[in-house]
Amino acid sequence: MAHEFPGSDWGQWLPRAVADADPDGVDVWYLGCNGFVLKAADGTTLFVDPYCGGGDPPRTVRMIPVPFDPDDVERCDAVLATHEHSDHVHAPTQAPILENTGASYHAPDDSLAVVEDEAWGDEHGLDDGQFHEISEGDTFTVGSFTVHVEGANDPDASHPVSYVIDHDAGTFFHGGDGRPGEPFERVGDRYDVDLGALAFGSSGYLPAKDDDGLAFTRWYSDENEIAEAAAQVGMDRLLPTHWDVWKNLTADPTAVWPHVRSFDAPRTLELVEIGDRVAL
Repeated sequence: MAHEFPGSDWGQWLPRAVADADPDGVDVWYLGCNGFVLKAADGTTLFVDPYCGGGDPPRTVRMIPVPFDPDDVERCDAVLATHEHSDHVHAPTQAPILENTGASYHAPDDSLAVVEDEAWGDEHGLDDGQFHEISEGDTFTVGSFTVHVEGANDPDASHPVSYVIDHDAGTFFHGGDGRPGEPFERVGDRYDVDLGALAFGSSGYLPAKDDDGLAFTRWYSDENEIAEAAAQVGMDRLLPTHWDVWKNLTADPTAVWPHVRSFDAPRTLELVEIGDRVAL
C-alpha cells in the first residue's frame, strides 16, 4: 500500500527524548520530511506535519529512516497539518497519535476531506470533536502556544496554509511546502519570526502518476526561492526542510548559504538532520 507505515528501526529513543525533555522555553525536534515536534516548558506538545510513511515506490522513495513509531508518542496536545498531500496528512502516522493521546487535529478543509474519505474516525475510534477546520486568519490556543493560520503559495496543493506559532519564548513559522509569494509577505508584515521552516529541494524526474514514463517534477523552492521566501517572512533563523526525503529530489542545504548571505533576513542558516533538536 502506498505511504504505509513500514516500521521504525530507531526504537523509542526519539519519543522518549521528547517526553523526557525539560525545555527552558520551547525546544523543536525535526522529524525529517517537513515534520516537527514543539515542546514548551509547561509540557505543551505540538506536532506539525509528522510523516512516518515509506513513500510510494518507485515514484516517491524515502531516503531517510522512519524516526519513531506513532504508538510510542506519550503526549501530544495538537497535530497541525499544512495541506492535503499524503506526506502531510497521513493516517498511519497521525491517527494513532490522535487515538492514543486524545490530541486535537487542526487542518484546512481539503485536508480534513482526506481524513473523512479515509474514515480515520471509524478506523481508530476518534471523536469528531478532535477535528477542527481552520482557514487563513484564524487564531487558536493550545496550552501555552498561540497559533495563527496564514496563507501559503503552494501551486501543487489545493488549499495550503502556513502556521505562525507564538510563545513567550519566541515565534516559530512553518511554511508547509510554500514558495515565495504574497502570503509570506503578509506574514513578514504581521509577525516577528525567530525561527522559520521552509521546504527546499531539487527538481528531477520521477515516474509519472498515470503512465510508465518519467515526469519532470518541481515540488519545493530552490536556493534562490527559499532565500526570497525567508526574506519575505523576515525570519531571524532559516531551517530548510524536505530536502532529505525523496529520491531524485534531495538537495544539499549548505548550498543555501551563498543565496541568503547578502539578505538582512535570515541572519542565521539553521541546518539540522532528522532527529535533531534546536531551541526556539
